[in-house]
Amino acid sequence: MEHFSFLFVVMVLSMTHSVANQNEKWWSETIPYKMGMEKMTKLHFYFHDNITGDYPTAFKIAEAPGSNISATRFGELYMADDPLTEGSDPNSRLVGRAQGFYGLSGMNELSLIMGISLVFTGNKKFNGSTISVFTRNPITHKEREFTIVGGTGYFRFAHGFISAKTYRSGNKNAIVEYNCTIVHY
Repeated sequence: MEHFSFLFVVMVLSMTHSVANQNEKWWSETIPYKMGMEKMTKLHFYFHDNITGDYPTAFKIAEAPGSNISATRFGELYMADDPLTEGSDPNSRLVGRAQGFYGLSGMNELSLIMGISLVFTGNKKFNGSTISVFTRNPITHKEREFTIVGGTGYFRFAHGFISAKTYRSGNKNAIVEYNCTIVHY
């Protein structure tokens, strides 16, 4: 009888494991795909962030209790819809918009944390496609790199980086040159 009880327990455990595996397949699936199908696209454009002036494109939406006395304005949060242009002149051809948020995240260094989507509109091939950026931006450094964490449309499954270089800044406004290296499918 003892042997029968042991076999019964083993059989019940096997059936339970089998049912659990079927449930596991229900919510997840791994599908092999061909490697080497990725493309690399390089883009060059200018980002225009305007907090002051007649036509601001970024607005402060929140601040921490001590932001106004902090040397780095730590804790301020901005929402942006900044133009991306072909050239450094704000009136040059519009290629898209940088939409998202950035917050002053450095207590001892002037730096931002940025979560933005670069939304392309000025090119038939890229129209409506996006690149998602989530990165630290130490804005006092003349040159810096940003992380590309995703994309949509033409840039589906994007990853890569942006080399950013301050072209001009002053009075809380900035023009930044972006050189993007995007790997995508």
